[in-house]
Amino acid sequence: MLDEEFDVFSIRVEVGETRQQSNSPAPLLVDGYKAPKGALAFSGARMMRTAIYVDGFNLYYRALKGTPYKWVDLLALSQQLIQPKNQITTIKYFTARVKPNKKRPDQHVHQDAYLQASLAHIPCLQVIEGTFLASITKMPLAYPSPGGPKFVEVLKSEEKGSDVNLAVHLVNDACESTFDVALVISNDSDLAEAIRIARQKGKAVGVANPDPTKQMNYKLYDVASFRRRIEGKHLKAAQMPTVVGAFTKPADW
Repeated sequence: MLDEEFDVFSIRVEVGETRQQSNSPAPLLVDGYKAPKGALAFSGARMMRTAIYVDGFNLYYRALKGTPYKWVDLLALSQQLIQPKNQITTIKYFTARVKPNKKRPDQHVHQDAYLQASLAHIPCLQVIEGTFLASITKMPLAYPSPGGPKFVEVLKSEEKGSDVNLAVHLVNDACESTFDVALVISNDSDLAEAIRIARQKGKAVGVANPDPTKQMNYKLYDVASFRRRIEGKHLKAAQMPTVVGAFTKPADW
């Protein structure tokens, strides 16, 4: 297959060199999607039930941090990444509550405002929380001075549970047949096995890479039914109103 790039509904589709997909079922093409046999076809009033799974920290650190687009409307963003006839029935956003620190004393307040505004703005949104751990630990110095200490104490922050939660929800929802098409927004290779299992259950599962500067992880590329890349133009076009009910976009966002 030749490398190619084309624009559909303002989305750049990632297509690279062909790789072996021995663990993935052979797909059929259903209106542009590589949907497995038995998937609901687009016909008349029938639409593909579509579920969106968002790796919150992956999206933030790869696409949103350092941009003016943190107040992103997850529904509007997702609608740019799928075909118009797809009906988004649920969006699951996987994250963890951050804690204040000296550098960003208000980050937990900003995060809470965003989550509450999103829940008020998007009726089909669910927020599934993991945990965010911060601890002091010893790490080895890369270039210790002769006779000096070889280790230093550092503050290590880790997000726990979001990738596992996403994988479990994706597989469970596929087994329960709550969707026909799923889109995973992440570039975390740890999700590849869950995507493969969901596809074996007869579901089309696409992957949207939130990193505009890096190629999709090859493990995700191999198992995805279809592929998308999130770019700045998509984020710019998918912003919530500055004020959503009782919640206001932070001034420095």
